[in-house]
Amino acid sequence: MSNQLDFIAVEGVIGAGKTSLATLLAERRQARLVLEEFEDNPFLPKFYEDRERYAFQTQLAFLASRFKQQQNMMTQDLFHQFTISDYIFEKDRIFARLNLEEDELALYDSIFNIMTGIAAQPNLIVFIQASVDRLMDNINKRGREYEQHITPDYLRDLNNAYNHFFYHFNKTPVIFINTTEIDFVNNPDHLAYIEEQIFERPIHSNTHIHIAP
Repeated sequence: MSNQLDFIAVEGVIGAGKTSLATLLAERRQARLVLEEFEDNPFLPKFYEDRERYAFQTQLAFLASRFKQQQNMMTQDLFHQFTISDYIFEKDRIFARLNLEEDELALYDSIFNIMTGIAAQPNLIVFIQASVDRLMDNINKRGREYEQHITPDYLRDLNNAYNHFFYHFNKTPVIFINTTEIDFVNNPDHLAYIEEQIFERPIHSNTHIHIAP
């Protein structure tokens, strides 16, 4: 492996395929895999039914869960050389800014700012982009009942927030992959090309990967 990486984070909007890509890469590179424990959040189904009422509870539950995972990630793993995760801790605030009221966001930030300074930091972020139509199609295909309340308008707002966040992110190099027209899950050539760009090519900040469908 040309690039010496201790921690890679795969990111993307709901339905982008970040968990699928993180899992595939971890299997191919024998890495420790850390997945976001979103299904353990008891407020998430309620949030998608009534965002305004349950946003704050949902956000705090995610914040606590993600921070606990981050602390565990800092412990040494004797069986794997590096870690691949399907999220970064800082992305939590994207949802907070989008969903919380001003007074709720102020309280959230007071907690978040303490935690973010001691959370694990990746060497590289792989940010998966996709159109709203592709995201909706992926969400519908996987058939999680509580996600059926997600609207295209909410995904569009989330997509814009994610793009803005990662285009201005400067703590770690970011590789951008637009997957609107490709399929790294079912096309081995697409996956192999992505893997090569991550592990074998020189890493530069804001690198964009283009794969012909």
